[in-house]
Amino acid sequence: MIHKAVLPVAGFGTRCLPASKAIPKEMITVVDKPVIQYVVEEAVAAGIKEIVLVTHSSKSAIENHFDRNVELEASLEAKGKDALLEQVRHIIPDDVSIIAVRQHEPLGLGHAVLCARPVIGDNEPFAVLLPDVLVTDWGLERNDLAGMIEAYDNGASAQIMVESVPRERVSQYGIVDLGGKNPEAGQSVGLAGMVEKPAADEAPSTLAVIGRYLLPGSIFALLAQTPPGAGGEIQLTDAVDRLGQQQGVSAYRMRGETYDCGHALGYLEATLAFARRHPTLGEDFSRLLADYAGDQDGEER
Repeated sequence: MIHKAVLPVAGFGTRCLPASKAIPKEMITVVDKPVIQYVVEEAVAAGIKEIVLVTHSSKSAIENHFDRNVELEASLEAKGKDALLEQVRHIIPDDVSIIAVRQHEPLGLGHAVLCARPVIGDNEPFAVLLPDVLVTDWGLERNDLAGMIEAYDNGASAQIMVESVPRERVSQYGIVDLGGKNPEAGQSVGLAGMVEKPAADEAPSTLAVIGRYLLPGSIFALLAQTPPGAGGEIQLTDAVDRLGQQQGVSAYRMRGETYDCGHALGYLEATLAFARRHPTLGEDFSRLLADYAGDQDGEER
């Protein structure tokens, strides 16, 4: 069973500017919670007990969000705001730990993962969750990360989560080559290779890598030996390619939905989707959305 997860959060979030100029992009809210909290909740729901944040000196707000704020809790308790108190006091369960390590230079995703090596160690598998991407479990008995973990436990090979995208959009993603296989949602099959942003007529499939990985501790040695690639950065995919040659890697086709909050339109889509399903705001928000959708004259409100 995998109990540790790495969340690389050291990036500057340039795709989210100017919103991310003064606050971490991971702290931008979707409805009433920051994006990073949804990702941590996803990991916790899959059985993760130790979250390793690979962070930067400008990202202290993320660590503070998951830490206790005794003064705030005392104020809420004194004012009888018990519901709010419960929310801020239990952002993560008591048996889940948040650990922060620094990435001192922006040397790529592979380097960010490598920064977690002293905490994870070389002998234990772990998950990597990119915090820009929200993965839903609506209507599912368990989330996709839990399904990946089961696939890893059953097959003992690294897992990469993939989702189907329209063929005209494959040039925007890393696309997996499954040797002609087309797994059903919830299935994991062996990976023949990956192609970064292929042309539509050259893509080996329409299954895109979406930012969830399960990797053995041995990936750290491969990352340490990986030379800088595109943009002078150490690429995680380069190390995963080498891992596949040595031990094999599988692609897990997800069942849920993804929302890329790393750019403005994806963030807006996530806000709409999550707001409509919010336990207390959802019904009123849906009515509000219907009012705007029905406003045919286009007048400002």
